[in-house]
Amino acid sequence: MSSASPHPLHRSRLAALLAALLLLPFAAAPALHAQASRDSMPLDSGFGPLDPTPPSIPVDQIIKEFTAKETLFNQALNDYTWTRTVKVQVLDDDNQPTGQVYYQVVNIYYNPQGERKERVVDAPQSTIKDVMMSESDFSDIEERLFFVLTAEAASQYDITYLGKQRIDQIDTWVFDVKPKVIEKKHRYFQGRIWVDQKQHQIVVTDGKNVPDDLRPGHEDLTLPFITWRQLVDGQYWFPVYTHGAAMLHFSAGKGYLSQNVNMDEMVDYTNYHRFRTSIRIIYNGQDITNNSHPTNQPSAQPGSQPAQQPQPQSGSQPNQPH
Repeated sequence: MSSASPHPLHRSRLAALLAALLLLPFAAAPALHAQASRDSMPLDSGFGPLDPTPPSIPVDQIIKEFTAKETLFNQALNDYTWTRTVKVQVLDDDNQPTGQVYYQVVNIYYNPQGERKERVVDAPQSTIKDVMMSESDFSDIEERLFFVLTAEAASQYDITYLGKQRIDQIDTWVFDVKPKVIEKKHRYFQGRIWVDQKQHQIVVTDGKNVPDDLRPGHEDLTLPFITWRQLVDGQYWFPVYTHGAAMLHFSAGKGYLSQNVNMDEMVDYTNYHRFRTSIRIIYNGQDITNNSHPTNQPSAQPGSQPAQQPQPQSGSQPNQPH
């Protein structure tokens, strides 16, 4: 985001769920050093005590299985359409909105060529003039607001088992995740994940995107965020709600006063619908996926929905996907 206040312009960037970073657009302007007020979102009362005892199966096996499920989840997401609602606000000292930096509702769909597209449904103008969205904000919203730890990506991270924890009615394994090496021009997740012990899929993510960019005139700081998932079609834990918030601190420079910006971002993912499937239908030894189904072909059995889903305890409740 960019600031258009009388003070130096800053650009902030919303990452992983919410990155809000401020950047000086003038190369000749003195640098501001940005810092967030905390490293991760506070956990709520829906989380039970952490049990550090080892799991009944090897940790390496758990990691192998849930990263394989994450790979399938990442592929399955390409078979769905959904709606994404993003709201970014500046808050006062009482955490009340002073203005809306960004609000957009888009439908995610795929064209006949299989390319992912976005159709804007609602995008009112900003009601605040001193902070504006940047290109990096939009990139984070589209690509990095929920963390997917595929089998391929897992090799880039140190994944440390912490214990077992219950979230509402879901028994989970808890892991800390941090990048092994941070390469230039690459961004990574650093934080904590909760993995459902039955489905072997990530259900909650809590952390931030790293690294922060503190180069003079290019300050880039991501907000801590927490993302909740819910089970869709009895198979995949898709993201349904992300919330990020922090006070961004900018120190004074030559000719500039220090500045604190209290940022808040919420993202809802709703209306998941499967529009295609990668399943191949074989009948009498022939692939009939794109043909009419014979009358005696058995229909696919839908997956069953679990009785409970983990529910965010703070902020707005996510809409149920359907």
